[in-house]
Amino acid sequence: MVFADSSALVKLYSDEQDHQVVRGLGSLVVSALARAEVPAAIWRKHRMGELEPADAAVLVAAFEADYHGSAREQPRFGVVAATTTVLDAAAALTGVHGLRAYDAIQLASAKAAADAIPDCRTVAAFEGTLRTAAAKEGFALLPG
Repeated sequence: MVFADSSALVKLYSDEQDHQVVRGLGSLVVSALARAEVPAAIWRKHRMGELEPADAAVLVAAFEADYHGSAREQPRFGVVAATTTVLDAAAALTGVHGLRAYDAIQLASAKAAADAIPDCRTVAAFEGTLRTAAAKEGFALLPG
């Protein structure tokens, strides 16, 4: 079981560098922040001229189907809610690791996932500061 931040999740839907690393993963746990961050990243690709609007809409719909599930399919991800406990932990992590707010919430969510699922001790992330902080918190990193 792997905790994936939004930078990793976008690679499930877009052929970015290292997308094969993420697409090869099994069970994923994500922060509830991904619900807004992943569509925002996909639509940003459209604004930057990397995706046509119809393609962006298809990718966002695929993410939402994975996030929510459907009548025939279970959700693809386990989701860590942005509870008061997670947000309190995130507030503390901003000072400990010098993280931006959303990265701190991602790391606090990963820690909450690891507390609930002891074998969830790997974080898939592609942003340097979050990766460094996750390693300092004892997580294995993907990519390695």
